[in-house]
Amino acid sequence: MQGRHVYEYAVIRVLPVLEREEFVNVGVVLFCKRPGTIHVRTALDEAKLRAFAGDLDLEQLRLNLDAFERIARGDPDGGPIAQLDVPSRFRWLTAVRSSALQTSRPHPGLSDDLEGTLDRLFVELVL
Repeated sequence: MQGRHVYEYAVIRVLPVLEREEFVNVGVVLFCKRPGTIHVRTALDEAKLRAFAGDLDLEQLRLNLDAFERIARGDPDGGPIAQLDVPSRFRWLTAVRSSALQTSRPHPGLSDDLEGTLDRLFVELVL
């Protein structure tokens, strides 16, 4: 994509034990109003997650992340939230919630290369 793009991103986090408020970064969600896209990239470090909570249900976590990604893509199988417009889906995905899968507050940025920016954020914040 050519030109400068204003974007927002949030870090996707897993809180294995909500009461401890400790988290592990597992992904990044990036939203750009123009061209109207949401990009998500995730990776689970199972060893790190097990160190936080040995009894964590990784299969359920994978299902939750899959649902998160389907909503971001606007997948017809993503339920009613996935049918919302792109800005509304991003706002829903980044809304404050009290669950094991959360996001940071959105942060703004400016990019000439959204895919490159997503790659950089993913490496810096997740890997």
